[in-house]
Amino acid sequence: MPDLAFQTTGSNCSYARQDTGYVLRGICGGFTIVEIVIIVVIIGIAALVAVPMMSSAASLQIRSAANMISADLEYAKSMAISRGQNYSVVFDKDADSYKIVDPVGNPIQHPIKKGFTYVIDFQNEGRLNRVDITIADFNADQTVIFNCLGSPDSGGTVTLQANGTTKTVTVEPVTGFISIQ
Repeated sequence: MPDLAFQTTGSNCSYARQDTGYVLRGICGGFTIVEIVIIVVIIGIAALVAVPMMSSAASLQIRSAANMISADLEYAKSMAISRGQNYSVVFDKDADSYKIVDPVGNPIQHPIKKGFTYVIDFQNEGRLNRVDITIADFNADQTVIFNCLGSPDSGGTVTLQANGTTKTVTVEPVTGFISIQ
């Protein structure tokens, strides 16, 4: 029988030396406490990075939606000035949508999406589906009408909400100045 010399390592494994090499004897232990602590710290750091990224999706969507509404109100105002006719933005807070309409009340053609009308629907728009229009108030109406001078028929606000975050788009009476709070 060959001569065996046992050697233990720091991981509770014992090895026996034979003439042909080392042979594993016994049962090896699991992870050390240091290894477990390192893994827990790495998972904690990953969670600290991932959680704010997931919660910020709603805040990014609400900012984008507020900017989009502001830009579309400006577009309707510039259409009224350049064409010398009234153009309106009609909000539907129940459907979380709005549209830009001509003097007759028909939705205008979208300037970029050829063949589509200018109707924005947050619920069917995947990138803005967390945003809700909670208030659209223009003199007890959900419509703002811009005249040929770019003045609105009345001032008002559109309030958006997404996961507890709120943004308000305001149209000033007389001047038609549009701001986001």
